[in-house]
Amino acid sequence: MLKLSLDALQILDAIDRRGSFASAGKELHKVPSTISYTVSKLEQDLGVQLFDRIGPRAELTDAGVALLEEGRHLLRAARELEMRVRRVASGWEAELTLAIDSMFQPALLAGDIADFSAVAEQTRVRMISEALSGTWEALLDRRADLLVGAAGEGPSGGGYVVEPLGVVRFVFAVAPGHPLAAVTEPLGREQLAAHCAIAVADSARRLLPRTVGLLMGQDTVTVPDMLSKYRLQCAGLGFGFLPEPYVQAAVAQGRLVVRQVEEPKPDETFWLAWRTGEEGAALRWWRERLQQPGHMEAWWGQMQGWLAS
Repeated sequence: MLKLSLDALQILDAIDRRGSFASAGKELHKVPSTISYTVSKLEQDLGVQLFDRIGPRAELTDAGVALLEEGRHLLRAARELEMRVRRVASGWEAELTLAIDSMFQPALLAGDIADFSAVAEQTRVRMISEALSGTWEALLDRRADLLVGAAGEGPSGGGYVVEPLGVVRFVFAVAPGHPLAAVTEPLGREQLAAHCAIAVADSARRLLPRTVGLLMGQDTVTVPDMLSKYRLQCAGLGFGFLPEPYVQAAVAQGRLVVRQVEEPKPDETFWLAWRTGEEGAALRWWRERLQQPGHMEAWWGQMQGWLAS
């Protein structure tokens, strides 16, 4: 049987902060005899002295300090658990996981997170980054509750709801010093096959990985996200398609050039997606927030500022 209760820890905490049994009793609305009995009983059960009584004041012994230091962690955890349970009972999830496609930087959601925390401070937000089919897989495997900017069409079989977040145009870009920058346009398969491509790795573990814009046997450097791909192409280490908003500043600054190819990449639609039938308050807040007009355009504005600096 446990000899230590949250009630006893709360009393020890109040005595330490207030400096006396009487002041702790006033704070906790307990008579002094209850405070004294609880402390004495705890000392007896544990076989240690927790307080030195010096007149009306009470000071923790070394054993008392050690006990209360750990005990305060338990008190905080108990308070957080109580608040989370109440929040869940009112319809707010204890935790919400957002899976963000590696096209976008999680920091783009900083303002959204701040506003969400102001109305749902007990719902923990967890953010993970996935790429291509891996984003969809995170939703189907319940590693994520909401997909933000999922690329392409989702896997067959359903079980989820989608809403378009926006459409992005892709352009073929290389550094000015790259050999493909001097080749006559439009660039065909034979010209591309002789050079290294930079590709974003699909993070799927179970679904069939997606391959975008690569030729059979193509020499390739694979990176975890679009920002890394952009930087390597700016460094002249390879070629590939990039979102047009990524390259605008680099083209203006002469760090990238856009080239025409015989097989251009179609415009890509990016999606919000969530599992069918899930209607928690936190999920609803994020869906409504991210479906507001101009949200994705604002992200591109932020990205362009970061990439230009």
